[in-house]
Amino acid sequence: MPTINVQLFEGRTLEQKRAFVKAVTEATVQTLGASAESVDIIIHECKRESWATAGKLWSEQD
Repeated sequence: MPTINVQLFEGRTLEQKRAFVKAVTEATVQTLGASAESVDIIIHECKRESWATAGKLWSEQD
């Protein structure tokens, strides 16, 4: 049972998330030989103020 955890900034639409999980599921089935029913995808949405790269919060990026 592949479980895929994805971290994204907040703001994607439900339609975008549907398309994303469909594509990731299809890729997992094709590459790992798993059944679609066994693929779990967990989306963690994060505020830009709670994510930093190179010591700078994304909410403060230009």
